[in-house]
Amino acid sequence: MPSHLYQQLVDCFPDRARPAFITESGARISYGDVEAASARMAQALVTLGVKPGDRVAMQVEKSIDAVMLYLGVIRAGALLLPLNTAYTPAEVEYFLTDAAPTVFVCDPGKRDGLAGAAAAAGIAHVETMASDGSGSLKFRATQMPASFADVERGPDDLAGILYTSGTTGRSKGAMISHENLASNARTLKEIWRFTDEDTLIHALPIYHTHGLFVAVNVLLMAGGATIFLPKFDADQVMSVMPQATSMMGVPTFYTRLLQHPALDRAATANMRLFISGSAPLLAETHREWREKTGHAILERYGMTETNMITSNPYDGERVAGTVGFPLPGVEVRIADPETGRVLPQGEIGVIELKGPNVFKGYWNMPEKTAAEFRPDGFFITGDLGRVDERGYYHIVGRGKDLVITGGFNVYPKEIETEIDGMPGVVESAVIGVAHPDFGEGVTAVVVRANGATIDERQIAAALEGRLAKFKQPKKIVFLDDLPRNAMGKVQKNVLRERFKSLYGA
Repeated sequence: MPSHLYQQLVDCFPDRARPAFITESGARISYGDVEAASARMAQALVTLGVKPGDRVAMQVEKSIDAVMLYLGVIRAGALLLPLNTAYTPAEVEYFLTDAAPTVFVCDPGKRDGLAGAAAAAGIAHVETMASDGSGSLKFRATQMPASFADVERGPDDLAGILYTSGTTGRSKGAMISHENLASNARTLKEIWRFTDEDTLIHALPIYHTHGLFVAVNVLLMAGGATIFLPKFDADQVMSVMPQATSMMGVPTFYTRLLQHPALDRAATANMRLFISGSAPLLAETHREWREKTGHAILERYGMTETNMITSNPYDGERVAGTVGFPLPGVEVRIADPETGRVLPQGEIGVIELKGPNVFKGYWNMPEKTAAEFRPDGFFITGDLGRVDERGYYHIVGRGKDLVITGGFNVYPKEIETEIDGMPGVVESAVIGVAHPDFGEGVTAVVVRANGATIDERQIAAALEGRLAKFKQPKKIVFLDDLPRNAMGKVQKNVLRERFKSLYGA
């Protein structure tokens, strides 16, 4: 039995001379190159003592070599542990200590700063890899043969550990199996209609499931090409768009592109699909994009522990503000957070799911794993949502973002939607802040459009006739920008901390 995930990818490779990746300089890396480079990486890891089931951690800048390292890890039978490049040495030390990888790969310029963290975690080998192709691991790999006998791994064997952001408590390592990744890639390739005629614009980071596992696996399984950009840059994306057919992005990509003077229907004429995820897309962004380009952005929903869960349809209406329908083979339900009772259509509850995409649990946390699954095997996402009369799923927010004020439950999304639709508002975030009378005070944090003068009084007046009094913000504050993580999600925990004394509670 070969490597379950890699074999499914390589079985779909087209003519080995065809391009798999195209760099920003226009260099082409063929499918034959991918096979050879990943084989060299796998052999290099084996020479460093990596055995089946071992972990390989990487905190490196985005590069084709980093993708080859991912594939090499899989072929060697090990687990990849990708780490956000923004993590500090202290944060890295926690992840290395928890996962105990055999090899840690970092940027050459950061090696000295991370050496202490690696030593504290007892890492045997610290290798380097730079985005320009230099580094000790790349050098080692170039000395290896271009073929490799893949280590046997089955569907349930682990392919990676992805740590959750850890906004509440200790970060948890989600254990992702070969079939978790393979099943999701197979499904997404089919429902999003990817073929060997596709060329994807890739401007996402690759330490996250969206950029690494979804984008890379889907395009390799489709036999298509990927224009691999080091980061998102609106000018660069616009320059390559005539050569591409598709793009996977986060909402920030689309809001920035909408401000680009060259964006119009002619510029996007060769594109067939724009996908958005990792954070909610404003309905206004959806509408503006369609008016300007003629394309309806396809919004989907996923998370670290499950890869993709739902998607708006390829054919059929892509409804702004929704994340569409469950993927084929994935069961999704809305349940009462406390009892697990399945709720009727229209009611708000916690989103739960079961399917081949659902992770195997949290690394070294059996109690936490058990707490996150229902007795019938459904995973409790912690996201709040509802299903409308047409079957489209709506994400209302995270369970921890629920505001309980004066005994009433308030769902921030409902208020944010009202505020976001007001002239002069770019976006908003609604949070609960400690309040001496109500327990939590509903608080709106608003970003004004350039030149707009809308104030607290005007927003409050507009909400009076549209929301019940208990839902109306007790205070409205203004910021130039909302704090976001690397994938564009608003960090409400940061806002709650910043405004924790707003009511003097």
